[in-house]
Amino acid sequence: MNHDRKFPHAIEKITIDSLSQALFIVNRHAKTATNPKFLYKLKHESLKKLIEEGKAKKIGLHFSKNPRNSQQQSDVLVECGRYTFHIPPTKLDFAELPHLGKLDGTIRNPKSTLSLNQAKKVLQSYTGIAEFEPPSDHRKKQHSYQKPIFKKLGERYT
Repeated sequence: MNHDRKFPHAIEKITIDSLSQALFIVNRHAKTATNPKFLYKLKHESLKKLIEEGKAKKIGLHFSKNPRNSQQQSDVLVECGRYTFHIPPTKLDFAELPHLGKLDGTIRNPKSTLSLNQAKKVLQSYTGIAEFEPPSDHRKKQHSYQKPIFKKLGERYT
């Protein structure tokens, strides 16, 4: 029985290929998620750990496709397995990495068939980051229903 397929998130089975596929899926979903904060944190922390362990490599800087406030902005291109990703740069990155100019839109990451839940499990077991539940706001806004009190005409509310 091949446990790789059935349990891709088992910590013993984590490979650079499975991590890079999981990163690809999480990154793709984060771009359209209603609350992408956790997915981007998971991506960033995973890439940081991979770089520290020498399993991923910073290649250079690219001009950002979507710069904030209409200013020029650069992102760090990181290579992990057969995939490439962008992360925010540090001051050190500007000093150490070559600038590659504009992003080449013809280069694409390979397809992956991992589900978002599987991808999150792989990256969570690798980084140790747990998904946080946002505080439930609808309970605070919900007031308990109080039945109206009807008095006979002329009676006082006391």
